[in-house]
Amino acid sequence: MTAILTKEPAHLRTYRGIRELILSGDLVPGEPVTIQGLTDRLDAGMTPVREAIRRLTSEGALVFHGNRRVTVPVLSLSEVDELIFARLALEPELARRGAAQMDEGAIAALTLVDREIDEAMRMGDMRGYMIHNHRFHMTLYKAARTEVIGPMVDSLWLRSGPALRVMCTRFGSQNLPDMHQVAIQALRDGDTEAVGEAIRRDILQGMENIRAIVAESADVA
Repeated sequence: MTAILTKEPAHLRTYRGIRELILSGDLVPGEPVTIQGLTDRLDAGMTPVREAIRRLTSEGALVFHGNRRVTVPVLSLSEVDELIFARLALEPELARRGAAQMDEGAIAALTLVDREIDEAMRMGDMRGYMIHNHRFHMTLYKAARTEVIGPMVDSLWLRSGPALRVMCTRFGSQNLPDMHQVAIQALRDGDTEAVGEAIRRDILQGMENIRAIVAESADVA
């Protein structure tokens, strides 16, 4: 009886399922999103899928067109610049606040997530990389226990997830400095400012590559 009462409602489970498709980049920029397609993909009912699409559209993760068509957003150069500005303004602060709240056990758990990122990269598992990378950041940010900034950052990740997947597929790691490792070492050292700086540089690396792809596409068009 307890298991039945605590089971996650279908509409919430469906919403989370579509969110994961967006955050992992399984739904690519410009891809049409249909109720039937998601119903089949998630083995979900039409009503929960319809409600989830409506909610994700209001959050900016999906775009509703006048002809009743729904797609994954294709970011413009100005939108990428806004995302860069917003993420750099908010996420390093969340990282600093989260770092101040993390004990040794929490740092150890975050280190394990980072190892999963490394393993996904080693295996060429881009979806796994996306999922664990998101988990790494959210684990750090949620430690800050913010009521306003956290949901704002969550929305920014929904908007940039599909473009981030395109960027990762195009550029890979590019032998860039592992800023997650820098952040973890700063956590161990108790240096919250260094944690924030590491996260700032990590965001900038990825978003600058996204900007390059979008700028290239704009030039071609």
